[in-house]
Amino acid sequence: MASLRNIKDRITSIKNTQKITRAMKMVAAAKVKKAENAVKTSRPFTFELYKMFSWIYEHVKNDEVEKSKDCKGLENYSALFEKREVNTIGIVVVSSNKGLAGAYCANIVRYALNLIKKYTSEGKKVYVYLIGQKALPSMKSAQNKYNFEIKKTYVNTLDGINSSSAYVVASNLADAYIAKEIDKIELVTTRYKNMMTYITESWPLLPVATNIQELKENHNSELDKELNIQNNATKIEPLSEFIPDIKSVLLKIIPMYVTNIIYQSLLEAQASELASRMTAMSSATNNAEEMISTLTIEYNKARQGKITQELTEIISGVGAVS
Repeated sequence: MASLRNIKDRITSIKNTQKITRAMKMVAAAKVKKAENAVKTSRPFTFELYKMFSWIYEHVKNDEVEKSKDCKGLENYSALFEKREVNTIGIVVVSSNKGLAGAYCANIVRYALNLIKKYTSEGKKVYVYLIGQKALPSMKSAQNKYNFEIKKTYVNTLDGINSSSAYVVASNLADAYIAKEIDKIELVTTRYKNMMTYITESWPLLPVATNIQELKENHNSELDKELNIQNNATKIEPLSEFIPDIKSVLLKIIPMYVTNIIYQSLLEAQASELASRMTAMSSATNNAEEMISTLTIEYNKARQGKITQELTEIISGVGAVS
């Protein structure tokens, strides 16, 4: 049996750790509510933007789309709509910059590697873009085994999430797609459900999905509920006039549309990460309490045993003297 001093030192150490985990739980709980509100506030705009873009695209004629070829990057909507034979795939993995969030990062990495394995088995070249540094070590160690290349890592994007940082990522990806370095781009992220649940999934990014039905088929059933899609597609009210003109409208809405997909994924991931950290720290705090209780009982037993032994020795000594 361990000595009383060792048991007491362990209890003290675990109590100190418990203070840290309890504090981290409280911090995560305070932040996750704010992140949850940001997600819920952003979702209506995101899904209305999806629908608005779909409605506008329905009224664009092919000859009008061709006029965009003189535009660059995210404004070159005809190039972003172009579907071609897929030989190279870009996968954007949204992880985190911090740990102590349970299996959050491990789940994302596992999902991304399974997706990479699927595409490489089909003979496609895979390039990975990492948002957040926590997944970098795991992805680096898996490069040779899964045969993919890490193209770029974005670390500061998760520090104060905003549309500007999302735009930088969107611009880089759009440039790679238009240059035909990559034929298809997907996002691997998490969709926040509630304080206890998130879903790891992939979202299509480029080529741009051009109608609500295509969005429905590419995303999971949660998008269905948000968009309130019935049967095959959402009915579109006729649009007769674009001010100043259709090209100008698309030049504004396409960068916003693609950027917003990334921005929404960052918000969803942030809320999921904080909820996972809060749950993990809550579990760690409870486990520490159980360990303290167990060690306290062990300490009391050892102390009682030592007292009993000392009494026995005293009684034996008295008997010997008598």
